[in-house]
Amino acid sequence: MARNHYYLSIADLAHARGADPRFSYGGAGPNDFAAALQQSLRDDGLFQRWRAAQPDPDAVDASLGASDPAAQVSARVADLHTEVDLVTGLPMSVVRHRLYLLIGAAWQLRDMRAA
Repeated sequence: MARNHYYLSIADLAHARGADPRFSYGGAGPNDFAAALQQSLRDDGLFQRWRAAQPDPDAVDASLGASDPAAQVSARVADLHTEVDLVTGLPMSVVRHRLYLLIGAAWQLRDMRAA
């Protein structure tokens, strides 16, 4: 599995929340967010909870449930925003879905490179 290094930016992590509070990030800082994102990528628990809440769970694209047990996430505050470094073999479609569940559209992809 090819691994990619994603560089993300979150302008206001303190107010970044997903649309549905059942799946949304509820932590207090960059380390909490990094842990929540890392866990959501390492296993499919968040995806399965979200899928079960859909009107027709069987119609959900199963590829969105992919996981990467070796995913690594770190985050830090820099110049009034949060910088997130993510290394995973998961495709951007899966990463994007987990980010939207956790923090909605409050993030921006700054760069992506082969890891």
